[in-house]
Amino acid sequence: MKKFYLFALPFICLLTFSADVQAQAILDESYRQPGNEESAGLNLLKVNVTALPLRNFSFQYERPISQKTSVALGLRLMPNGGAPLESVIEGFFDEGDDVRDQIGNLKLSNFAITPEFRYYTGGEALRGFYLAPFLRYATYSASLPYDYDYEHPIEGVIENTIDLDGRIGTFTGGLMIGAQWRLSKLVYLDWWILGPQYGIASGNIDGRQNLSPEEEAALRDELAELEDLPLVNVTSEVNSQGAKVDFSGPWAGLRAGLAIGFRF
Repeated sequence: MKKFYLFALPFICLLTFSADVQAQAILDESYRQPGNEESAGLNLLKVNVTALPLRNFSFQYERPISQKTSVALGLRLMPNGGAPLESVIEGFFDEGDDVRDQIGNLKLSNFAITPEFRYYTGGEALRGFYLAPFLRYATYSASLPYDYDYEHPIEGVIENTIDLDGRIGTFTGGLMIGAQWRLSKLVYLDWWILGPQYGIASGNIDGRQNLSPEEEAALRDELAELEDLPLVNVTSEVNSQGAKVDFSGPWAGLRAGLAIGFRF
């Protein structure tokens, strides 16, 4: 009997593979029948146009896997540069304000990848109202010249600067509520109405610079104030060669946007 199972196993695998191929072929055929308005193809590539003013390049690929469901993969990238809408933010502060100067020197970048499953509540995938559970892994990087004051034993109060670089990684899950419309045979509009997400984050910031005992003590006192932040575990270390701050804790956010898609 064991020999029979071993003999039959390759044929069972072949039949299973053939069934999967035939199921996909049926789905393909249902979208490509003559006269079917969805016959343009099964692939939908989208760009989030509302992210562009924030210097974020956000793309999503979507493909149906059944009559009412699809899978999607999103990618987001912000090249290293100044803070988005920097001039607008600086407008809230007066000339010469320390916060305004810090914003002007801030450099940011980020990357995110977002797999997603969509269930369309209407009659077919790629069109209508949908619910989409998703996962997201993202990284955020920042660099900033950090200003602080220290008491020199002879010269009095002196302002000093240390260059800090930091990176944070996040892993979250959430649910997107959205709607998608077909504008023409090849063009779609996807409205990401609201996608709350929640998860965990960890990262650090550090700066390398030779510090005098006075500089070391002043910087240690300032960074120690970060340990009082709510909901975040923060530890800092300062020595004669620089400073490092580690932090971890919960992470929450919202996904939203308006994307234009092209079907092929």
